[in-house]
Amino acid sequence: MAAMVAQELEAKQGFTYQVEDGVALLVLDLPGEPVNTLSPETGEVFANLLTRAEKDPAVKAVVFTSGKKDSFVAGAKIDFLQTLKSAAEATAASRQGQQGFDRLEAFSKPVVAAIHGACLGGGLEWALACDYRIATDSPKTTLGLPEVQLGLIPGAGGTQRLPALIGVQAALDLILAGKNVKPSKAKKLGLVDEVVPAPILRSLAVRRARELAEGMLEVERPRGQGLKAVAQQGKKGLGGLLLGLTNKEMWTEVALEDNPVGRKILFDQARKQLRKKTRGKYPAPEKALEAIRIGVESGRAAGLEAEAKFFGELVVSDVSKRLVEIFFATTALKKENGTASADVKPREVKKVGVLGGGLMGGGIAYVGSALQGVPVRVKDKDDAGVGRALKQVQGLYDERVKKRSLTWREAAAKMALVTGGTGYEGFKSVDVVIEAVFEDLALKHRIIGEVEAVTREDCIFASNTSSIPITDLAKGSKRPAQVIGMHYFSPVNKMPLLEIITHKGTADWVTATCVEVGKKQGKTVIVVNDGPGFYTSRILAPYMNEAAHLLADGADIAELDKALVEFGFPVGPITLLDEVGIDVAQKVGPIMESAFGKRMTAPRALEKVVADGRLGRKNKKGFYTYDGKKKEVDPTVYELLPHGKNRKSLDAREMAERCALQMVNEAVRCLGEGILRSARDGDVGAIFGLGFPPFLGGPFRYADSLGPAELLRRLEHFQDKFGERFTPAPSLVELVKAGKTFYPR
Repeated sequence: MAAMVAQELEAKQGFTYQVEDGVALLVLDLPGEPVNTLSPETGEVFANLLTRAEKDPAVKAVVFTSGKKDSFVAGAKIDFLQTLKSAAEATAASRQGQQGFDRLEAFSKPVVAAIHGACLGGGLEWALACDYRIATDSPKTTLGLPEVQLGLIPGAGGTQRLPALIGVQAALDLILAGKNVKPSKAKKLGLVDEVVPAPILRSLAVRRARELAEGMLEVERPRGQGLKAVAQQGKKGLGGLLLGLTNKEMWTEVALEDNPVGRKILFDQARKQLRKKTRGKYPAPEKALEAIRIGVESGRAAGLEAEAKFFGELVVSDVSKRLVEIFFATTALKKENGTASADVKPREVKKVGVLGGGLMGGGIAYVGSALQGVPVRVKDKDDAGVGRALKQVQGLYDERVKKRSLTWREAAAKMALVTGGTGYEGFKSVDVVIEAVFEDLALKHRIIGEVEAVTREDCIFASNTSSIPITDLAKGSKRPAQVIGMHYFSPVNKMPLLEIITHKGTADWVTATCVEVGKKQGKTVIVVNDGPGFYTSRILAPYMNEAAHLLADGADIAELDKALVEFGFPVGPITLLDEVGIDVAQKVGPIMESAFGKRMTAPRALEKVVADGRLGRKNKKGFYTYDGKKKEVDPTVYELLPHGKNRKSLDAREMAERCALQMVNEAVRCLGEGILRSARDGDVGAIFGLGFPPFLGGPFRYADSLGPAELLRRLEHFQDKFGERFTPAPSLVELVKAGKTFYPR
């Protein structure tokens, strides 16, 4: 009876067990799931199978691998973590995981991990407890401990085993930043012992397991001889990295291993660097650092206890909850097609046309060739424009070759997908044309006519406009159902969001096709309904306007930027204005004002700045200096502002709140007016497109954390103080009256 129950549990968790020539092969393939994940149930079955292998005298060694096509173990099951209601529960779960892997590490027979696909988080901790690790050379194979991206730390021994294996320096680099590494880098670090082609992974793993059992294979790991080796091998680089030392040799073995003063300086400096990056908003990296420190100074047992305690605290923290919610939101978006019906299928896109060879056009051509993997034809008005686009794409490939994420042959093959010209040659066969020219409706209408004259009847026309309504663009088309907005963010190769805008007549198959294109280009895609500024540009406008109002009030530029960075934005609004282009903001302003009236009117504070020819970074003349030295506020710009050099010291918290609440209030308006389809999409769009602080969860999660009634009160306070631009969104007033929140309680 017990055997039958065990077999049922094994089948439910997707384990198979077979013995090949004295080696037990344990294969995990969770039923009905695209990837393997780790849960207590999975761990229990694995432990039972280890016991089975231990008791079987015919079994001399074990190989653990995955039955999934492109996944080893992608980490802990996030759904399980959400069931943990207290820090004590989460700490107990961490200890359980640690004990399971401790048992695996101490197992009496050699265990080999055969890794193909994603080996992340708990999956890597699982592999670290094995005696030997082999990974495939597939681009699908990645290894890492990305827990900090969810506001957590490795909770099953990762903070202790990884430093002991590869050295403190490399471990800190992976754990504190949540970095993933490719197999070749993993081999250099000592994270895996061999990298092999995927077809021979399993057979070689069985062979290596047998060799380990027979004493024919001796594993040489200069970094894997415990913390003493960590000190010997990792101390110099870590000292240089964290302390900026030029004389790396000053970090002797004593500094890290035997000298308490040296250790204290080392970890204090590491903590200082972390605080500089996180500004205290993200506690997980600091907790991870502390767990590593305790393990180095007091031994593994103490380190594991600290890891479990910190893990428990973080699981129930607000920051982790917000980051996990974002994770689930983006995961859900990956499964959606952007329409009301899941039955709508995207059409295959075999070739993309790009109009405009500027920064955006070049970026779109790059993601089309590099990630989507299709031929891209670029058109610009002259040879110089085409040349700039091709040079930009080539530069991005060169950068990847330099970083060794592509070989030069791979880069050359992808670059060959991008061609260009000044005419429409090559556009007859394109499936989607993405337009990235100046924000001029008449120009765009002319281009739509030209494109429709040379493309197939089923060709999609997508505009990268950031503010012109798609409905207005479609009026210039003979095929309005195939006109849509695809709003990319700069730089296209780095910014994760794609905002797709549909007008009332956009065909569902067009939406689904463009959503699929965005996903293949590596983007997180939200679909919004049409309107001036759509969603992201619309909520950015009042945020930036408020920053301009603060300048008009006499705010210090550096203090204003610092206030918003302290709030959690990656850069301040004035720095952003310089990056985007002061002239670009000036062009968008009138469009927003004509659509939304006085509350979107930009103050006249910046008129003299624009008249002075200051465009920002692109002409190296803006609010900040761009002369190659340290970036600083250009003091002469104050002469162009209303208060001149007579700046005022304004309250940092109020400056940040004025700007942030403008963005939140406008997001609420977008939801109430039906521009947004859900609060979830609004949060994802603001975080991935505009840098709204992830630890706050987005405008709507932030509103719920404040409480809608408190948000309303603060807006009314600023309305009384500064006028109608702070008038609360009507839908917020209604929400408060109804006693509801944006997300279900």
